[in-house]
Amino acid sequence: MNPVTSLEMPPILADQPALDLINTVVMENGESVDHLVSDAATAAWLSRMTGGPVEASAGLGARAVELREAIRQAVLARKRGDAVDIAQLNVLTRHMSSHMALVQHADGLHAERRYEGDAAWRALAPLGEAALTLLAEGDFSLVRECEHEECSLWFYDRTKSHRRRWCSMAMCGNRAKVSRFRERQGK
Repeated sequence: MNPVTSLEMPPILADQPALDLINTVVMENGESVDHLVSDAATAAWLSRMTGGPVEASAGLGARAVELREAIRQAVLARKRGDAVDIAQLNVLTRHMSSHMALVQHADGLHAERRYEGDAAWRALAPLGEAALTLLAEGDFSLVRECEHEECSLWFYDRTKSHRRRWCSMAMCGNRAKVSRFRERQGK
């Protein structure tokens, strides 16, 4: 079955930034495809995530992949009920120093988070923080992998009923409905 291409790839649909980072590896035509193949590709994806420009600094792609795989292992461990390797995540997030700063804007004073360190780690810092918050405070009964057999995407179920099954109704939910319809028609 061909993947739905109406959404930009990799899709941003997890309702949790760290899970969206995991979702940068997707199934396309039955094969696993990594969308963080270069600094430029990673910067483009981060720009979509943040809604603002992100510089394609040297090492951004490699650092994003390293962070993604550490987050993936931690999420899988939490889902299995196993201990999380916190040392690996803490080593990575140590590069993402931040502090709050008071900034004057036209409409008054605002407290803003400022990140330090090299450009690649600065760009990844919000994802590192989101991952640590998810792992420490998230309800892992609501962290789910899409139920479609040809999908590998994760999401945080924030629906009122907590019965979300698909990464996206436009993608896998629709494919499942079409498949069930065809099965009924074939009987």
